[in-house]
Amino acid sequence: MIVQRRIRNYQTPLHKFMVNGGKRAIEIAHRRWGKDEIALDVTFQALIERPATYWTCLPEFAQARKAIWTAVNPHTGLRRIDEAFPQELREVTNESEMFIRFYNGSTWQVIGSDRYNALVGAGVAGVTFSEWALANPSAWGYISPMMRENNGWAMFITTPRGKNHAFDMYNHALKTEGWFAEISNVLDTGAFAEEQLGEIRSEYVALYGQEFGTAQFEQEYLCSFDAAILGSFYGGELAAARSEGRICEVKHDPDLPVMTVWDIGFTDDTVILFVQIIANEVRIIDTYSSNGQNLAHYAGILSDKDYDYSRHWLPHDAQAKTLAAAGRSVYEQLVKDHDMKNVSILRNTNTEMQGIMAARHMFPRLWIDQGQEDFLSAIGQFRREWDDAKKCFRDHPVHDWTNHFSDALRYLAWVWKEPAKPKPQELNPTLSIGGKSTMTMDDMIKAVRRRGRVDD
Repeated sequence: MIVQRRIRNYQTPLHKFMVNGGKRAIEIAHRRWGKDEIALDVTFQALIERPATYWTCLPEFAQARKAIWTAVNPHTGLRRIDEAFPQELREVTNESEMFIRFYNGSTWQVIGSDRYNALVGAGVAGVTFSEWALANPSAWGYISPMMRENNGWAMFITTPRGKNHAFDMYNHALKTEGWFAEISNVLDTGAFAEEQLGEIRSEYVALYGQEFGTAQFEQEYLCSFDAAILGSFYGGELAAARSEGRICEVKHDPDLPVMTVWDIGFTDDTVILFVQIIANEVRIIDTYSSNGQNLAHYAGILSDKDYDYSRHWLPHDAQAKTLAAAGRSVYEQLVKDHDMKNVSILRNTNTEMQGIMAARHMFPRLWIDQGQEDFLSAIGQFRREWDDAKKCFRDHPVHDWTNHFSDALRYLAWVWKEPAKPKPQELNPTLSIGGKSTMTMDDMIKAVRRRGRVDD
């Protein structure tokens, strides 16, 4: 049994594409467009027709419960999931795991992009990324092979958050066969009367001030990718870097050493920046991130790259000894087990905000390879936390997937001026004779031997 739901005119192109067998779609749509409702309906029809595993992915697991699982339709007073998935078709509903099993064998679960490494993909046939612009883009890199293997579909729904990975995916979709790509702003849909839009805009201005309020309205309702990200730490710096051409192809110079800067995640992402310092230019030539991997994995990544390393900078907590590692620190394991040379530990003398200010001060010297999309998305999304009660930004950042790249960036800001660790020199003392000439001990021995005065 497939429940027929009312589909608004402006929702029809996306809905029709997906229920007719579409495999990849990205919808950039304004607030209250009905993105999640359409996605849930597409998922319901898919799981009825093809028994398999289906996911709805939110940026963070903690946010997923409020946004999807317990969310209520204000017009009907019913939970979204109860409207989407009729109770009579369910065999199991697990509230704690946000998981439903249906009588036909299909399953659906709400997940978070911050825990993508824990996902098991057997039989996954469809996934929706809700609020894709705020999600960790690495999650799609992890899930996409499952989709290809299972001939599954993926739908990305979001409002813009600057020119990040969602912007890049939209542009990719426009020129790629088999993709659906659409931007639906309020002027296109007519979902709000003119006076309603005026009221919404006024509310944003009253809340955030003229500049930020207008930018927020343009982002949320006009689907502008150019609007400033509210509370962004590096938004202005990134915009300046783009306009000055410092986000471009930044090639590895094989004649110069490479420094690495790490942010180590014990239960979440580990990030490595690969950096070359040339005069006063700080060049990020490469980045790497993953989670759920052991240290051998990261050591292997470094050895596989054709770089001449000068120094590896680890965060201060890399020297903490853990019981899980038999009382050894990350530093000890990398040096002793994986033979890493020139490993240094950052001093734990600076606050997070001091590091952010140091990174902003460094930014005019920064050149970033344009292929490092996850890094660029992360630092663009890195933003202050909003205090809804006091109606102002807090001094500390939102802690989500963006922190790992941003932490590595502020570590880089502290160490980029440090000289490369010199290679140890062989001891070869010199001897001064009569204050007129200087020669090494090796040279003296060789000279004496040539005269036959020292036995070999």
